[in-house]
Amino acid sequence: MVFELCYFHSTLLERRKFKNLGWNIPYDFNDSDFDICEDVLVLYLDNYEQTPWEAIRYLIGEANYGGRVTDAWDRRLVNTYLETWYAEDALATENFKLSSLPTYYIPDDGPLQSYKDYIAQLPNFDAPEAFGQHGNADIASQIEDTNELLESILMMQPRVAGGAGSSREDIVDGVAKDLLDQVPQPIDLEQCMKAKQDDQSALHVVLFQEIERYNIMLKAVRKQLAELRKAVKGIVVMTADLDEIFVCLFDGRIPASWIKGYPSMKPLAAWSRDLVERIKQLSDWTEGTYPVVYNMGFFTFPTGFLTAVLQTSARKNSVSIDVLSWEFIINTQELKEITAPPKEGVYVGGMFLEGAGWDPELCCLQEPNAMELSLSMPVIQFKPSETKKKGSKGIYPCPCYYYPVRTGTRERPSYMITIDLKSGKAEADHWIKRGTAILLSLAS
Repeated sequence: MVFELCYFHSTLLERRKFKNLGWNIPYDFNDSDFDICEDVLVLYLDNYEQTPWEAIRYLIGEANYGGRVTDAWDRRLVNTYLETWYAEDALATENFKLSSLPTYYIPDDGPLQSYKDYIAQLPNFDAPEAFGQHGNADIASQIEDTNELLESILMMQPRVAGGAGSSREDIVDGVAKDLLDQVPQPIDLEQCMKAKQDDQSALHVVLFQEIERYNIMLKAVRKQLAELRKAVKGIVVMTADLDEIFVCLFDGRIPASWIKGYPSMKPLAAWSRDLVERIKQLSDWTEGTYPVVYNMGFFTFPTGFLTAVLQTSARKNSVSIDVLSWEFIINTQELKEITAPPKEGVYVGGMFLEGAGWDPELCCLQEPNAMELSLSMPVIQFKPSETKKKGSKGIYPCPCYYYPVRTGTRERPSYMITIDLKSGKAEADHWIKRGTAILLSLAS
């Protein structure tokens, strides 16, 4: 059991290298956590004839290591490891396997040197499977490290252009001009409210709020781009704010002041295309009727949209909103084949699955292909339901996040909702260790 504790401690430390697929928040576990848990093992094993597994798991996972864990999904991961390793099977099974790899197991009982010899023959570089991860997790973390390195190198480059070719000012002026052509004009909110005044739906309230937020953002972006072009030409003074935007446009990054409306990790070009698609959804809704399929990631506050769907269903069925919960139905049709909204709830598309693959025939999770770091999810019907949730067997409660930074910020948490997905051939614990989640937007 002490060997299991050593493996558990090292697993928690090593998962940090997998970035978001490892932990939502990286924690600084240290030797004192291990020492206290070792004392707990000695105390409970010496004083009880029957091994108190539940008490040991609680003290290790909730009191000691769990005392550092502030994220609910990270706490679920810690408890999953403990439930797998600190159970009767660990003692009853000879050479109990600690991972899917045959290399990692509990060695035969013996002197201390025998354990040291076993550890010495382990690989110098641990495969992701040793921690319950997939090989793609290693690739994803290495890509992220590479991007951070390249960004750092870019930031250290001299800001003075030399030699032939376009100057920095000409390049930024061209980018600003292109963005001014791409960024849509604000939507006429008053006209929209007049057109929708006969239908006082909660969803229309969300529409008005979204238009108001996007209009503030669009006006600010267009104004700053126009002022930047003037500053580049020397017509107005280049302020500190404009200089920051100038540097960001030259580097292909989104200025910090532009992502106050909604968080995004996309590069500038992808962000501008995404913004156009976001405004298009609102414009089509304004000029027509309710969308058949909503892209939940296009809302600045998707939780407000989900609450409005619940309110609409509660009023329609004359029930309290408090008794409603979500039922998630996978739609097997292609997006273009869906021509009408569902009778109850809404269709939601534009979501991405990270940390797993998807079986379109069985509508369940499966192992991803090599280099398949994320994939598009099929359209899902979000159906408000009064019925209580069924048993969780064969179901993976999958967290849904607004963007790849799963913690978000204190003001804007990234977590949106938990979506129940069929776990397929593996148990839910398998996908918990993989860090499988649904994202409403990607970093590319």
